[in-house]
Amino acid sequence: MDVYLPIANLSVNGLIIVGLGAITGLLSGIFGVGGGFLTTPLMIFYGIPPTVAAASAASQVTGASVSGVFAHTRRGGVDYQMGAVMVAGGIIGTGIGALLFNLLAQLGQIDTVINILYVVLLGSIGGLMAKESIQSIRAERSGVSMAAKKRRHHPMVASLPMRWRFYRSGLYISPLAPLLLGMGTGILTMLMGIGGGFILVPAMLYILGMSANVVVGTSLFQILFVTMATTMMHALTTHAIDIVLASLLLFGSVTGAQLGAQFAQKASPVKLRLVLAIIVLVVAARMALGLGYRPDDIYTMAPL
Repeated sequence: MDVYLPIANLSVNGLIIVGLGAITGLLSGIFGVGGGFLTTPLMIFYGIPPTVAAASAASQVTGASVSGVFAHTRRGGVDYQMGAVMVAGGIIGTGIGALLFNLLAQLGQIDTVINILYVVLLGSIGGLMAKESIQSIRAERSGVSMAAKKRRHHPMVASLPMRWRFYRSGLYISPLAPLLLGMGTGILTMLMGIGGGFILVPAMLYILGMSANVVVGTSLFQILFVTMATTMMHALTTHAIDIVLASLLLFGSVTGAQLGAQFAQKASPVKLRLVLAIIVLVVAARMALGLGYRPDDIYTMAPL
């Protein structure tokens, strides 16, 4: 089933694109993370231009975040005050990211930068996840439980001025910390098409020191509005969103997420984290190979 993508300017197999969306949705449902960090690399591997892949993935993440926010809202798992500050920072970040995106596009380096960012981020986060998972599995087998990490914000956060009280998160910190965190996520969302949850959630836990019962819901709240702003920014400035591509991905990811959520209830969380870490590291290694690989024939001669 060939489908023409007007912005990417190529024809693809629609079932394969739906399948890619289903794979990322399945992984999202199993591991509890947004699929944006895998959607973009998988599309690049399939042959979609990185700029179109990143922009279209951001719009897909927007749709996939809506149901998650509603679910966490019903159980009181969203800190709206913290989320609003992070959304404000995220919107500022999308503006900065749009300027960087256009500048790099004019220099002809945007595709290379997107690939490098994925290699660095996925490689570092995958390595940390693998280390933590292996430690947990070893502790589980030896029967010695790992000491629980204390929930407290980073010393740099404590040194920032103008503190606010965030009651639902149980924090008394400067709003500059979540504002800057939101800005960083907004820039990455604009450049890479990720929701940012796999970066945002650990940062909210170990840098801001937020209560664990509101971290995921607040993260999804921020991701929802920042990816909406990113989608609008791409539509107005870069014109790189392919609505046909985004629709096919969203259809597949919604279906896959339901199946993944059912599977996750039966599997060990520690082993699932290790599997996710391995997947992230494999994707990072494949993208690193693509950056350094030199084809046998750099130029091809074809008769007129």
